[in-house]
Amino acid sequence: MTYAIIARQKGGSDVLEKAEVAKPETAAGEVVVRHTAIGVNFIDTYFRTGLYPWPVEKDLVLGSEAAGIIEAVGEGVSGFSVGDRVAYTIPNGAYVSHRAIEAKHLVKLPDGISDEIAAASMLKGLTAHYLLHRSLQVQSGQRVLFHAAAGGVGLIAGQWLAAKGVTAIGTAGGPEKCALALAHGYGQMIDYKSENFVEKIKEITDGQGVDAVYDSIGKDTHPGSLHCLKNFGSLVSFGQSSGPALDFKLSDLAVGSYSVTRPILFHFTAESGYLQSAADALFAMISSGDIKININQKFNLTDVAKAHDQLESRQTTGSTILLP
Repeated sequence: MTYAIIARQKGGSDVLEKAEVAKPETAAGEVVVRHTAIGVNFIDTYFRTGLYPWPVEKDLVLGSEAAGIIEAVGEGVSGFSVGDRVAYTIPNGAYVSHRAIEAKHLVKLPDGISDEIAAASMLKGLTAHYLLHRSLQVQSGQRVLFHAAAGGVGLIAGQWLAAKGVTAIGTAGGPEKCALALAHGYGQMIDYKSENFVEKIKEITDGQGVDAVYDSIGKDTHPGSLHCLKNFGSLVSFGQSSGPALDFKLSDLAVGSYSVTRPILFHFTAESGYLQSAADALFAMISSGDIKININQKFNLTDVAKAHDQLESRQTTGSTILLP
């Protein structure tokens, strides 16, 4: 059976419904992929609730990363064949058993990268890549603060930062999450449930602050994140899991001649050549063992509402995947 999980309207996880759909056919430049694993990310909840604008009026299929096997190849497609294992990350459309997708969005999976690892790491791993290499090119010897260090992006970023010689300080909620992040590249952790992260950063850095803060939390961490920066430091805001930071003003940056950026992954992947080169770098780090992908939650695709509930209540660590 070919099916999709559809958000009938904007709202809570209860708007997600399973629906039988016709098996997709290829148009020119497309392939049909049978999904074997699908990633779950906070961006999915942003779209579901309407925090991010919908590209359709109703009946939106969420999901921004997946892996699978090519079952059909359309006219004009080169470099891909039936039976190839592939993965991708694009906004929405992944919560389906089968999908017709433009071949330009796909990367082939190396033998050493499983479908589940690919589905758990395409969006999160490429996010870590652009955060550390494009939004801000962090250098060996620098110190950075990374919020949500025990999340999917955070655990990948911690390992990548360690490999680059960057001292990473993370925040997470509770001793278990802090211990997990410490095992994945972070030099020090701050438990935001029992500690004030601004005060702890000042203590750790002898009042100097950090070179950069990576913030996917938003409302709850702003303006504290700015207060953690040294002069000329950079705030990289790449999410808003607690809601948008509506009180931000450009004049806030004048305190320390700070810089701020609000990057989006899909602007980078739209650049010619970036997707393949970034995926190659990610897969090489995973294959070498420098980055380990933690899939700590697995759900059937039909149980995606439960996955959203756990993600939004911050009960998850590492990556979460759905199995069709």
